[in-house]
Amino acid sequence: MDSRPYPPAPEWDRRSWPDGGRVDQFSAADGWPLRRYRLGSGARGHMLVMGGRGDMIEKFLEVIVHWAGLGWAVTSFDWRGQGGSGRLAADPLTGHIEDFSQWLDDLGGIAQAWERDAGPAPRAMIGHSMGGHLLLRALAERRVAPDAAVLVAPMLGVHSAPLPARGAWALARLACAVGLAKRQAWTQREESAHQRRMREQRLTHDPARYADELWWRAHDPAIALGPPSWRWVEQAFASMAALERPGVLENVATPLLLLAARRDKLVRTDAICAAAARLPDARLHVYGPESAHEILREWDWVRLDALARIDSFLDERAP
Repeated sequence: MDSRPYPPAPEWDRRSWPDGGRVDQFSAADGWPLRRYRLGSGARGHMLVMGGRGDMIEKFLEVIVHWAGLGWAVTSFDWRGQGGSGRLAADPLTGHIEDFSQWLDDLGGIAQAWERDAGPAPRAMIGHSMGGHLLLRALAERRVAPDAAVLVAPMLGVHSAPLPARGAWALARLACAVGLAKRQAWTQREESAHQRRMREQRLTHDPARYADELWWRAHDPAIALGPPSWRWVEQAFASMAALERPGVLENVATPLLLLAARRDKLVRTDAICAAAARLPDARLHVYGPESAHEILREWDWVRLDALARIDSFLDERAP
């Protein structure tokens, strides 16, 4: 790992958009508007950053600023149906998608435009959680071809207790079959302090960074999202099963770095470790109890360690 002495969090207001960035809309192949953000000179190369389910660009501004400061031209976007990229269900707080292939098509379109902008410069992609899952599928299906990629707590398996994964998948299929496809798969009471505390513990140990997310959601309620729909759950299990098929991960040629947290309460770390073992060119680092699911939004000493690992990997594999 690179031993460069990273400083603590910079003196920058995490509840503001950085100077010099640009927010615009990218038109998907079917005309759907996707909110996009770009920052950085590109002297180091071009980077595409993808958030997870329910995320929005604002949650990743801190790491975008970091990579832009290293000379990367960073592009990030909101997935269709969340953040500033519209909604796909009548209830604006329901995270819905009919088919994960829609997101893969959107990623392919954005990546194509991003690659044109990058030209011969080094190109790196980074995906968190669901974004890491979709990035891995896009790599396996040869929809994208960066020089290197990083998967941060990728959604390659999910905790479904009290049901086993197959039981949860069957329940989701049944819910969709009886007309509940666009209904929330579970409830989330925004006014419940207990539920907010449980959610915070699943995501990060850093209360200040968790409070940043709540501030952005309150500042612009239109970007807020709640639980996923039953169709999202059904599609998530189907998409994870697609990656488990023999030969799929073995087909990924891109150098990969995978970061995981052993006590992640959202995605299954054992599934991440199993995937890393199947990938032809992959490195894996697993954090202990010091990290929850959002590794890049953890305490500084965890977050900066993760950034150092990512930057060292990219310096080597996308120089």
